[in-house]
Amino acid sequence: MYEDRIRRPALMNKLMSADQAALLFKDGMTVGMSGFTRAGDAKALPAALVERARQGTPLQLTLLTGASLGNESDGLMANAGVVARRMPFQADAALRRKINSGEVMFIDQHLSETAEQLRSGDLKAVDIAVIEAVAITADGGIIPTMSVGNSASFVQQAHKVIVEINLSAPLALEGFHDIYVPAARPHREPIPLLTPAQRIGQPTIRLHPDRIAAIVITDSPDSPSNALPPDDETDAIARHVITFLEGEVKAGRMDTSLLPLQAGIGTIANAVLHGLVDSPFRNMTMFSEVLQDSAIELLDSGHLAMASASSITLSAAMHQKFLDNIEQYRERIVLRPQEISNHPEIVRRLGIIALNTALEFDIYGNVNSTHVGGTHMMNGIGGSGDFARNGQLSVFVSKSVAKDGAISSVVPFAAHVDHTEHDVDVLVTEWGLADLRGLAPRERAPRIIENCAHPDYRPQLRAYFEEALLGGGQTPHVLEKALSWHARYKREGSMLVK
Repeated sequence: MYEDRIRRPALMNKLMSADQAALLFKDGMTVGMSGFTRAGDAKALPAALVERARQGTPLQLTLLTGASLGNESDGLMANAGVVARRMPFQADAALRRKINSGEVMFIDQHLSETAEQLRSGDLKAVDIAVIEAVAITADGGIIPTMSVGNSASFVQQAHKVIVEINLSAPLALEGFHDIYVPAARPHREPIPLLTPAQRIGQPTIRLHPDRIAAIVITDSPDSPSNALPPDDETDAIARHVITFLEGEVKAGRMDTSLLPLQAGIGTIANAVLHGLVDSPFRNMTMFSEVLQDSAIELLDSGHLAMASASSITLSAAMHQKFLDNIEQYRERIVLRPQEISNHPEIVRRLGIIALNTALEFDIYGNVNSTHVGGTHMMNGIGGSGDFARNGQLSVFVSKSVAKDGAISSVVPFAAHVDHTEHDVDVLVTEWGLADLRGLAPRERAPRIIENCAHPDYRPQLRAYFEEALLGGGQTPHVLEKALSWHARYKREGSMLVK
């Protein structure tokens, strides 16, 4: 039994229940779990750890992953007091409450950095790695499922490795992965990746089989994507982006295959890529951190030739379609460790077009991706900074208002800055697009106000900018009013002056 999944017979004696494997964990440990944007996450061990904590065992862990987990695992562990520290990304409402109340210490990181900090010893070494797998090969290699994330680095460093064999993950996933782990600095050689389609590593995560402490069998699919379908506003944003890219082709800065595309997780970025299905661009490629429904649609349309990422996160319907037609994607999708998919040098070399989502941005082009009202964490910076700073084009998209118009996404001064004006090339809302390249701050502000802001908020933004100009400066501001919009919303429930 399970011979097709555990191909090294000597490992059969490592089979145990999740509850038995949970006994390997001790209070204060650092744990690395597979999982990236709800894909390829461990399914059984989080629940077993929660049960152990509920039975009274002191168990507070530092939890590292690739990105967010599915199956509400983050929230369940946080509510049970299992998570003391969390990095580098999350997207769970219950965990978010614990973070913003100060009960869980959350370290928000660029997704390319976690593995590097582990390798250099800047972070405490991983005690136990929990990795979801399709199978374990005869020589002990782990075949990941729908994501790679930081799993290879966790396995490389962990004292003990627990493998969750997920029977719902088809064996046909074998061969999708390209596992390349950079050497330690300072004697590291250049990463030899020259095109998104190139494979430079191994199809499995390598380790000595003796380091596998437990094997747990599960049969649970990934949590489906929670991205919403396109609407009129996201369709408008997509049209603006397509028109802009058509202009780039006309200007001779790229051809109709564009440059490799990256799109962040979430509804708006997914909708923008969806719009490319009806675009004039052909033979496109992706070099991204996550593939959503839109990437599969583009592959099926023939517009997208191939896609490289660290994770595949799909809606339930698209996930089933992917599984039903998995062989046709085998040579067109590559899954890599996130330190490769998000590597700054590779992003710079390939000339990525980066499409990411902003919570808000200000009149000079600074972008807030993470903090509501400047203080309360939403999800995290994710990989947006890896691509924004290093790509050929850095595009941030947002709907112009939120909360039925009570919040403007275009403000005088961003209440928290994740991406400075230096790393932002283009801003887009449903109202229009502001190309900021080559513009000084005094030139950016009118373009952002007139092209991107909701009409209801433009008079307030114009008034703020005009008053700021009276005080002079290369980047004019009225400091005592710069965050007044956020204060007004907190006080009155709306940024709009009545």
